[in-house]
Amino acid sequence: MKIGIDISQIVYQTGVSRYTLQLVKQLLKLDQENHYFLYAGSLRQRKVLNSFIAQVKTKKTKSKVSFLSPNLAAFFWNRLNLFRPDCCQKLDLFHASNWAIPKTKAKLVTTIHDLTFLKYPRTHTPHSVKTHTRHLKRAKKYADRIITDSESTKKDLIQYGIPKDKITVIYLAPAKIFKPLKDKQKLKNIKAKYNLKGPYLLSVGTQEPRKNLKRLIKAHSRLSRQYPKLQLAIAGKFGWGDRSRPVKGVKLLGFVPDQDLAGLYSGAKAFIYPSLYEGFGFPVLEAMACGCPVITANISSLPELGGQAALYVNPYKISQIAEAIKVVLDLSSEKRQAIIQKGLIQAKQFSWKKAAQQTLDVYKEVVSADRN
Repeated sequence: MKIGIDISQIVYQTGVSRYTLQLVKQLLKLDQENHYFLYAGSLRQRKVLNSFIAQVKTKKTKSKVSFLSPNLAAFFWNRLNLFRPDCCQKLDLFHASNWAIPKTKAKLVTTIHDLTFLKYPRTHTPHSVKTHTRHLKRAKKYADRIITDSESTKKDLIQYGIPKDKITVIYLAPAKIFKPLKDKQKLKNIKAKYNLKGPYLLSVGTQEPRKNLKRLIKAHSRLSRQYPKLQLAIAGKFGWGDRSRPVKGVKLLGFVPDQDLAGLYSGAKAFIYPSLYEGFGFPVLEAMACGCPVITANISSLPELGGQAALYVNPYKISQIAEAIKVVLDLSSEKRQAIIQKGLIQAKQFSWKKAAQQTLDVYKEVVSADRN
C-alpha cells in the first residue's frame, strides 16, 4: 500500500502533536512492507517538520512540506476543496489530521480526538469551533473510517449520527521517556530549575477553560492553612481565555519539555487533572508511568485511562478536589506505594506499538474492502 499521513500537527506541542509524532514513529518502525508519504504544511516551522522527517525517514518514505499551514489547509481543503495532497504522489490511503480533510482519490481515514467543540463550545474559540465542525461534517460524509481515542468519544460520535461500524477505538500511550526518575540529584536540579522549594502538587495541560484550573487553584488555597508549604505547580503553555493570575503558593511554569516533565511527575506529591472533558488525556498515564498518584475527573474518557489506579472527583466541586488532595497527602508510606504500583501497572497496559499495529490494521481493512 501507499499510505499518506498529514503530520502538520507535530509542531504545536499538544496532545494531538504527541499522537501524530508517536504514531508515525511507531508505524515506520513497525511496518517494513508499505510505502509512506509524509505530508506537512507550515508557514513558520518548516525546520521542525523537516527535522522530524529526517529522523524517521526510511527507504520506503517520501515527504512533502508545503506552504499550507494547518489553518490554511483547513481553508483550502475544508472550504474550497483545493490542493489535494496526493496530486504529486498516487496514494491508496490518506490519514488526515483532526483539523482538515482534503479532497482525495485515495481511501480516507481521519482521527477525531474529542467533540469538545460541540459539547463545550464555550471552552473553544469561535474559529476553532467552526473549523472542527467543518472537519466533523466532512469526516461524516467522506471518511471511510474514523479512529478515535476512547469509548467515550465513540459514544459522542454515534450520538452525532456517525454509524458505529465506521468508528474504531484505538487507545494511545505515554511516551517511553515517562518513567520514574529515582536519581535524587536530578530531581533536586529539576525542582531548582522551576523554583520549587518544597513539596508540591502538579497539574499539566494547555491553560484554557476546559482544564478547570480556576477550581483547582481554589481547592489548593483551601488547603493552605493545613499545608502551608505545599505548592501547586501548573505546567503548560497558555492557550486562550483568562490567564491564571499569580497566587501565593501557585507556580505557573509555562511549557515544560518532556525530559523535565518526567522529573516533575516523579517528584510530585500528587498529580491533579480535574479536566471538564477529555477525549483521551495523556497526562494521566504519563503521571502514572512516572510513579505519581493521580487525582482526576470522574467524567468523559478519564475513568477509561485511570481504571482502578486513580482517585476520582466531580470536577465541578472544589470541595471534592480539595478532599482528594488531602487524602493522598495523608496516606501512609505503605498505602502510597500501593497506589503508585497500581498506576505503574495501569500505564503499562497502553503502548504505542499496540496503537500503531491497530492503526495499520485499520489501513489494511479499509483498502482491502475497496479492492474486494
